Amino acid sequence: MLKSEIRRILVPLDGSKNSIRGLDNAIYLARQCQAIIVGIYVLPRVPVSTYRKIQYPEKELLKDADTNMEFAKKHCAQNGIIFEKKISFGDPGYTIVKYAKDKKFDIIVIGARGRGAVKEIFFGSVSNYVLHKANMPVLVVK
Repeated sequence: MLKSEIRRILVPLDGSKNSIRGLDNAIYLARQCQAIIVGIYVLPRVPVSTYRKIQYPEKELLKDADTNMEFAKKHCAQNGIIFEKKISFGDPGYTIVKYAKDKKFDIIVIGARGRGAVKEIFFGSVSNYVLHKANMPVLVVK
């Protein structure tokens, strides 16, 4: 892929050190290609409404997501990169791949391990899912 072909970079974020490391690599790539970065923060949600409480349990999670996205936006601005944010609900791997495909991103830059390290043992890694299901280049940062 030529540098001029990379215009839009998707960076999944979850507030972990590895996701920030992925953002740093995306910033480097964006500077080389004059690209923009879109950060996506996916909050997991139980799909069946009967298991959900009527109250709004995602309020604190949304606050945390917004704080992390604002940090990413400032970090990109300090490096002269345009950053757009997207906060979504759903299965993280599926949501990231679907969003990347629908919005036609050129590359996905993702940290190898996020907050769900224990969960990875039983359910599989989000970065592994994205790597195998995305129809575009994926850069996995360790």
